[in-house]
Amino acid sequence: MNITPAQLDRARGVLLATAAGDALGAPYEFGPPVDPNTVHMHAGGPWEHGEWTDDTAMALAIAGVAAQGLDLRSPAAQDMVVARWIDWTRDAKDVGVQTQSVLWDAIDADGPESLSVKARAASLALHEATGRTAGNGALMRTAPVALAFLGAPGPLTDAARQVAELTHFDPENGEACILWCHAIRHAVLTGELSAAAGLDCLPGPARSKWAERLAVAASLTPAQFTRNGWVVEALQAAWSAITTTPVGPDMLARTLVSAVAGGRDADTVAAIAGGLAGALYGASQVPAAWREALHGWPGKDAAGLTALADELVGALGPREQRPAITWDRRCP
Repeated sequence: MNITPAQLDRARGVLLATAAGDALGAPYEFGPPVDPNTVHMHAGGPWEHGEWTDDTAMALAIAGVAAQGLDLRSPAAQDMVVARWIDWTRDAKDVGVQTQSVLWDAIDADGPESLSVKARAASLALHEATGRTAGNGALMRTAPVALAFLGAPGPLTDAARQVAELTHFDPENGEACILWCHAIRHAVLTGELSAAAGLDCLPGPARSKWAERLAVAASLTPAQFTRNGWVVEALQAAWSAITTTPVGPDMLARTLVSAVAGGRDADTVAAIAGGLAGALYGASQVPAAWREALHGWPGKDAAGLTALADELVGALGPREQRPAITWDRRCP
C-alpha cells in the first residue's frame, strides 16, 4: 500500500513540528510556566529566532542515516548515528549532560569496538553506576525512528529501544520511545491519536504503568509536570499538551504553545509534543511564519526538513520492494 498525499503531509509534519516546537520553546528553556498568550517564536539565550536546539539536531542525525536506507537496528547504522552526534557536539551550542558524558566516554574508550558498541557500553556503565539515566534526551530525538519503520511495527519496537540505549540505558527511556514512536506511526497512517497503538507494543508489566501515566497526563496541564527533565514527566507533559488543547482552528500551533507554556524544559517538551502533533495534523498546519524562520544544524531550514522527510519515507525501499504499510497495531 503506497503512502497517500495526506499521509505524506503528516510524515513531513513529524520533522517540521518537532523543529517548530523546539525553536518555539528555546527562549523559554529552564524558565517558569508562562501565560500561553505571551508565547511566541523569538530569539533568546544563545538561540537565534527560529533556531532549533540539540533536541532536533540529534533527531536529524538519526533521520539522515535512516534516509540513506540503512536499518537503524544495524550496527553500521548505529555507528553512523553516533558518529554524527559526536561531529555535532564539536560546535554545538548546547549538549545534554548525560548525552555528552556518554559520547565523550565512547570517544575515549580503548579497544577495537565500534562507536555504537562503545556508546552503549558507556550508557550502561553510567546507568549501573548512578541509577539516574532517565533524562528526556532519548525521547526528544525519537520521532524519526517512527518514520523509518512506517511499514514495520515489530522492527520499530526494537529500533526505538536500541537507539534510546545508545545514550540513555534506563528501561523507562526505551519504553517511552517505543510508546511515542508507535503513537506517531499510527497518527501518520490514520490521522488519529491512539494511546493503545503504543501501549500494545510495550512489555506486559509496563502497559498498565504507562496507561495510568497517560490517563493522569490527560487530566492535568503541562505546567503541572514540574520534573519534565525526567523522561516520564516529559512524555506526560507532551501528552497533556496534545490531549488538553481545545479542539478548534490552529490545533498544531496551540498544542505547541501549550507545551512551551508549561515551562522548565520547555523546548524539549514542545519538541516531543511536536513529533506526535505533526503526525496528527501535518506539515501544512505549521504556521507559515514559523516555517520561514526555522533553521539549525546541520545547515537545514524548513524546506530541508521537508525534503529529508520525503527521503526518509522513500527509504522504505524501491516501490515494488517496500513492505506493506499496514494499520495493524499489534507488535509481533
